[in-house]
Amino acid sequence: MVGWTAYAAVGLAKGGALSDQMQWPETVDQVVGVLLGLLPDGDKAKIAAMSQDDLVALNLGLGMWIRNNLGLWSENRALLESARAQNPDDASVVIIEALWRRLREETPKVH
Repeated sequence: MVGWTAYAAVGLAKGGALSDQMQWPETVDQVVGVLLGLLPDGDKAKIAAMSQDDLVALNLGLGMWIRNNLGLWSENRALLESARAQNPDDASVVIIEALWRRLREETPKVH
């Protein structure tokens, strides 16, 4: 299981914060693309190897980074709508699951 802590999320945000409203991705697919570009290969492999039930462990680290840096607590209504979510917490869960699915498609031998 990936040990995504708040510290890991801060490390990701250090080089990849998208605080400018004009840069916010508006769809789940766009966020997955951002995450694929930011996450180290080792973390991608670990996420791909996780079971779907274990993804909840990512909510406090990676999920927090998504919520805080992609406008989910601000004005990014388009992303909430794309995730078909009522709130930022639910949207980050949808995004993490979409990332996991994409990683499993790209690296089928790890699971």
